[in-house]
Amino acid sequence: MDKKGILIVVSGFSGSGKGTLMKALLAKYPDNYALSISATTRTPREGEMDGREYFFKTKEEFEKMIAKEELIEYAKYVENYYGTPRKYVEEKLAEGKDVILEIEIQGALKVKEAFPDTLLLFVTPPTASELKARLVGRGTETMDVIESRMNRACEEALGMDRYDYLIVNDDLDQCVEEMHSIIRGEHHRSSRNSRFIEEIREDLERMKQ
Repeated sequence: MDKKGILIVVSGFSGSGKGTLMKALLAKYPDNYALSISATTRTPREGEMDGREYFFKTKEEFEKMIAKEELIEYAKYVENYYGTPRKYVEEKLAEGKDVILEIEIQGALKVKEAFPDTLLLFVTPPTASELKARLVGRGTETMDVIESRMNRACEEALGMDRYDYLIVNDDLDQCVEEMHSIIRGEHHRSSRNSRFIEEIREDLERMKQ
């Protein structure tokens, strides 16, 4: 069977717990997965290291990467660029790691265009009221910010059916296992194993008497 890694895009509402889910998945299955590191032009926050949280770039460096098509996707938020470097992703896939990109819907669909084999996963809480409770429970944002995140979730919900699988994040451990099972199953999808199919067909033909 094909040992090349799968490119996986994980999106979800702010407050859906996708960051916690990614950390738990990577902690439990470190040999299977690599979390893609984004490039950004924003300044590092305290404790952040280049090449660990982000690849920190100047605006000029980032725009050169765009011009040279070194990014799978990129977007601009509040005067800063964010993007996914192609080289890092392709190296990890070649090593046989499943590479996870944690990006929003527009970026996810751009990745799917560039790499049609990409597996799209959308993380959601079980209910809208649970989403609001989690945002309030963080205690880090004003009610105005929470309302704007809920409004953004309404827009994002319109794109949920463009994803291959929905992951309902209710119980974290169960959610990690569900996500891992979905990705393992994808490795056995016939369209991802065309070389194996071709080889077995040729072997069978050779063995025909």
